[in-house]
Formats: sequence, structure tokens, C-alpha cells
Amino acid sequence: MQEVTVASLGLDKSSSTPVVILKEKDGERLLPIWIGPGEASAIAMELAGIHFARPLTHDLFTAVVRGLGSALVRVLITKVVDNTYFASLVFHQDGEYISIDSRPSDSIALALRAEAPIYADEGLLEISALDVEEASFDDEPDGFDAEAAPVGDSVFGEPEASDEPLRDYLKRLDPEDFGRFDP
Repeated sequence: MQEVTVASLGLDKSSSTPVVILKEKDGERLLPIWIGPGEASAIAMELAGIHFARPLTHDLFTAVVRGLGSALVRVLITKVVDNTYFASLVFHQDGEYISIDSRPSDSIALALRAEAPIYADEGLLEISALDVEEASFDDEPDGFDAEAAPVGDSVFGEPEASDEPLRDYLKRLDPEDFGRFDP
């Protein structure tokens, strides 16, 4: 597992879908994860320091966890199956660690509020991430057809032929291709 941070939050211009871009803390690789607009707003509001008088869902969840004497100690982004990313929330309570399945978008929103570190599986960074040093930013990326090139469980093994379109797309992807996401 490699620690990552939220590098930016954008809007994929080709699909109008929000994207959170995670960056390796001690490296240059990026991991883009397409997320829903609600979770994107929750992440954007926390990054911008926007807080409301009444708690929104992620703020409420964070308060409940603290109120129950638990703490979110880390988020693990573990795998991708059929273009769906999986994550785990790791809590510490009464001397025990408890891991709970979660969507990465919710996990990231909660980690930001709890100031908990976020980790991504090395296999995700190798296969699904964009290595900035190797990327060519001169080409405008073509649209990526997720249905035609599912990543599947191969994230933990050698890349399969179906991984190549995603890998090529990510190598041509310029973070500037994502519009700014405003909540």
C-alpha cells in the first residue's frame, strides 16, 4: 500500500462525471477515480473549508464515530472490479481495529474530515494510475469506453489485454482535461 493524497477534484469533460485525482505522497503517480456528484461535493466542501451550521452526512458520520469513542485511522483503496473501485474504512476502538467496506468516494470524504491517511494498493497505482513522467500530454485523449475494456480482477496480477485501452487512455490523460468541479 502506498499513501496518497487528494491532488485535485475535477470534472471529466467527456462524460461530465466528477473525478477525484489521488497522488502518491512520495511519488508522482496519479490515480483518477470517477465518483458521484454528491460525494464530489462533500470532498470539495471539505477541501475548501466550507462548513455548515448543521452537519451534512459525512460530517454527521464523523461526529457519530467520535461520539462512540472510535477513530477512523486509515482508508485503504484496495481493488477495482468491473471498473468499480473498492475501499475499506479502518477504525480503532477499544484496542481493536475494525475494517468496514466502503466506496472510495465516501472513504475519501471521511478521511479528509478525520485527517486520516489514505492508502492505495500498489497494483492500482501500477495498472490504473498515470505515471506523470511517462505520460505524453501533447495528445488530446480519446473517449474511453469502460464497457469495452473492463479492468477486472487483473489489478493484482499481470496486465491482461483488456487493461491496455485503460492504460493507454490514462497515459494520454492530462489533468487539465478535467474541468474544475465546484460544489
